[in-house]
Amino acid sequence: MKSIAFYLTPKNEVIFEYEDASLRQLIEKMDHHGYTHIPILDAAGRYVESVSDGDVLKKLLSLDPISRKEAEKIKLEQIPKHHSMEPVLITADLADLFSMIMVQNFVPVIDDQGIFIGIITRKDILLSLEHKLFENADTEVQDKK
Repeated sequence: MKSIAFYLTPKNEVIFEYEDASLRQLIEKMDHHGYTHIPILDAAGRYVESVSDGDVLKKLLSLDPISRKEAEKIKLEQIPKHHSMEPVLITADLADLFSMIMVQNFVPVIDDQGIFIGIITRKDILLSLEHKLFENADTEVQDKK
């Protein structure tokens, strides 16, 4: 069985934000990249949680009309998170990952020190399964000939 590292998108290819970033920075990053969830890291690079566009929207709705300048003063730690993505250790097995990826669009991957090393996306898992499914189907057709 393949290691979950096979599916890893490394940190240097992942869009994330640090917990001391402002709401404005987060909104601009999410808008620019078109993401609905972004991992949040602490200054040491450890995974803290994820923030969703829904979390941002709920925070904005709880405020009076807000300007971009005011959004700069709101830090990510002030945004209540309603559904943070649970991380998985890089040493976890595929079965652990599979149960998580069924309910999360991505799974943050950490090392044994809690340092964020990347993500595994549901899309990457599905593409791998698709490849195996059609590879097996082609083999069955060949065997029947």
